[in-house]
Amino acid sequence: MKGILLVNLGSPDSPSKQDVKNYLDEFLMDPLVIDKPFLLRAFLVRGIILQSRPAKTGAAYEKIWTDEGSPLIVISQRLKAALSESVEMPVALGMRYGSMSIEKGLEELSSQGVTETLVIPLYPHYAMSSTETVMDKCKEVVGGFPKMSVQILPAFYNNNQYLEALAKSIEEATAEAPIEHMLFSYHGLPERHVYKTDVTASHCSLNEVCCDSDYGSSEAHEFCYRHQCLNTTKHLVARLGIKEGAYTTAFQSRLGRDEWLKPCSAATIEGMPAQGVKNLTVVAPSFVADCLETLEEMNMDNREAFMEAGGESFNYVPCLNDNAFWVEALESWCSLWGANNLRTYSI
Repeated sequence: MKGILLVNLGSPDSPSKQDVKNYLDEFLMDPLVIDKPFLLRAFLVRGIILQSRPAKTGAAYEKIWTDEGSPLIVISQRLKAALSESVEMPVALGMRYGSMSIEKGLEELSSQGVTETLVIPLYPHYAMSSTETVMDKCKEVVGGFPKMSVQILPAFYNNNQYLEALAKSIEEATAEAPIEHMLFSYHGLPERHVYKTDVTASHCSLNEVCCDSDYGSSEAHEFCYRHQCLNTTKHLVARLGIKEGAYTTAFQSRLGRDEWLKPCSAATIEGMPAQGVKNLTVVAPSFVADCLETLEEMNMDNREAFMEAGGESFNYVPCLNDNAFWVEALESWCSLWGANNLRTYSI
């Protein structure tokens, strides 16, 4: 029997300082997130970050927490329910970090007799700290399910159904608020992560040439986060008919002092009113479900900074969440996989 496991990042069990601390410890101690030697990573995370950040992050979660719980978890559960109604195979939900684990998701499927699982990391763009860490965790836990084979869906940043679903959601959100200037804000990464995922060890230069989607067909592009983000922007701009000069691509959620992908979303947004952009539309294509980074960081903090800098309107486009266009895309991929006609990575 075939089954589907949807996987997203995860969330603390509550906004309390202790729950946030436990969650951040698991997340930040992952060597694919903070890719430092263990002792240095432990010093940075447990000796410095976890001494102050849980209180600040917990306060941020408090702003967006709902009666049902964490928005990311609640939205992901709704997506699971919608997909379950659309496909004729069991669907489970797991998170890379936190109590709702990948292992629990596989246990749920195994208990229903599933022997072949398609894991769908809900990350459109490949990165060490997202897709790769899901793959590694699946490799770690799959041994506990000797009767189950696991395949993983690759990054879907240039998949027509994903792009069409995102374009339709943007059109819906801007139907009564025409786009003057659109910011495509992707989650940021340390530059070294992009270099490390260059499978050719020679292609990546982090410039507009090697990252351009028209630059040959380098195998590095399959794992290059920056290339994939720029490619998504390019296709969405074409689908939406946005003119050159009326959009910007930037990267958010920087952590630490290392060099991260540029430009920074926060600084870009704050500086836009002075450059004549008074009405801004913001979309976050690297997130498929609204979460702390979109609801609090983008739609609260960055909105406030933009308006205080002289902006007149700030239109945040919700993530795909559980809208029908997105469910249809997932349903199509599940059907293709069920017919053994979908490209996957095998574990």
